Amino acid sequence: MDLSAIRQTLVINQQQGTLVEVYNFNDDDMFDVGFVVAIDELFVLLLGLDWDGKINGLTAIRLTSIHQVREQTDYLLTVSTKAKVAQNHGYFDIWHLQEYLRQHSFKQVNILRTLLEEAYQQHQAVVLGTDQYKGSDDFQGYLTDLSAINLTLHYYNSHDLSSLWEYEILIAKVDYLRVHGYQAAQTKAIFEEVFHEGSGS
Repeated sequence: MDLSAIRQTLVINQQQGTLVEVYNFNDDDMFDVGFVVAIDELFVLLLGLDWDGKINGLTAIRLTSIHQVREQTDYLLTVSTKAKVAQNHGYFDIWHLQEYLRQHSFKQVNILRTLLEEAYQQHQAVVLGTDQYKGSDDFQGYLTDLSAINLTLHYYNSHDLSSLWEYEILIAKVDYLRVHGYQAAQTKAIFEEVFHEGSGS
């Protein structure tokens, strides 16, 4: 799919409120599932669903990194059915992101910048992927600096918990950003329990 077709498919599914699979990794077994919340010139924002049909955070994905968008697949039908079960049993939206989206508009804003500024100002844990690693390595941590050009991420390495690490990243190299989901909650817990560093929220 070219960029125009990708954008058109995302817009149609946003209007219809339907689930999509978004492929932006080199491995086609890895993809994001969710509802399209907003699209700007550079990013699409998804309200993500996990395999159990539960809302699992917000994910901003760079449009130029997406090579395919699928709709009405068997996988999506399965997740959609599981989502109904989750709604019926009260565990569909444990992060209260539906209410969050009612209070935060992402129309006509810079999606990535808006999420980064919120995470920086409110000291929220983030999961960040760069075009260099293409999903083979997430960076999970907190923003310690944010400018118009780059950001500094204080992150942990699950294979080496001897210390925390710092990574300065050009914002133009950010491939995707995840917030308000399981990975962010897990990151917060590891910072607090392993490194005894508290968060602001």
